[in-house]
Amino acid sequence: MSLANIGIIARLELTQRLRSVGWYVLLGVFALILLGVTGLAFAVYSWGDFVGAGVYSIVVNVVLLLVVLVSPTLSGNAINGDRDAATLAAIQVTAASTGDIMLGKLVAAVATGGAFLLVAVPFLALSLLGGGANPLVLLVSLLVLAAVIIVVAAIGVGLSGLIARPLFSVAATYLVVAAFVFGTLIAFGLGGMAVRSEATSYSRPYDANGAPDCERWDVTTTYEVPRFDLVWWALSANPFVVLADATPTEFSPDGYPVDLFGQVKLGVRSAQQSPLEQRWDECDPNGGYRTPEEVMESSVPSWFVGLGVQVVIAGSLFAGAWARTRTPARRLPPGTRIA
Repeated sequence: MSLANIGIIARLELTQRLRSVGWYVLLGVFALILLGVTGLAFAVYSWGDFVGAGVYSIVVNVVLLLVVLVSPTLSGNAINGDRDAATLAAIQVTAASTGDIMLGKLVAAVATGGAFLLVAVPFLALSLLGGGANPLVLLVSLLVLAAVIIVVAAIGVGLSGLIARPLFSVAATYLVVAAFVFGTLIAFGLGGMAVRSEATSYSRPYDANGAPDCERWDVTTTYEVPRFDLVWWALSANPFVVLADATPTEFSPDGYPVDLFGQVKLGVRSAQQSPLEQRWDECDPNGGYRTPEEVMESSVPSWFVGLGVQVVIAGSLFAGAWARTRTPARRLPPGTRIA
């Protein structure tokens, strides 16, 4: 493999996109969406002391949303689109190896997704001006966002090399991304509701003077509850959960998360808690209630598992496309155009 060849192929791919007026229109629409979202985010967090942290978390999540919506279209036909246009064979007979072609296409797809992040930089800077943003949160969230962009790009390029028709490969890329974003939520919701167990509610009994007896517990009632604590792991591969779970959480003095990252993380970490015993303790000044910070401390992170699952799937598809694109080809799908 040659870095020079990879750079040439990536540059050719990007040049084709830069010639398109639609590409600039898409970036302009993206900037307008971010402008509106940033204004609304400032309005939402205007009452708090962590305005910058809240606005930043919303903007980053919107960038991730638009990347997973747009990237499949831009990367899902990277290989078969050139094969269909009879330009892939012309590249394959040059000094560029199969690895140069695959990695060049991947670099171009990642750069395309990164362009959305560059458009978002002014809006991220506005969040910093709002105050309350932690530099570590900025660094980690951007690194995770970049990793997710690479994963989505690799999935698109991989499927474009495995599926002969560009339309089908783009649709398949959307399906894989939708499985991560929406399929994990559906599996979590339906799985948790399908598995149910009997839960018990406890409270302190009262003595003859009407004071709570802090030495004993009474069973108040029993009832059925869904067991989301058994299927919470299904959410670990969700890109938004990976982003939120990996980002360090900032808490208010009361122990509550101050941004969208922390709120998403709290939802996932709360799902890990067993619902089989519910206790209301009148002998505890807080009634047995735990703050979100305490809930997170008693749970386990899962972002590295979810990101690992994404990398394995994306890597497998990319490796399969690499083998499929290698020349000379022993076997091609029926009707495949070569030159």
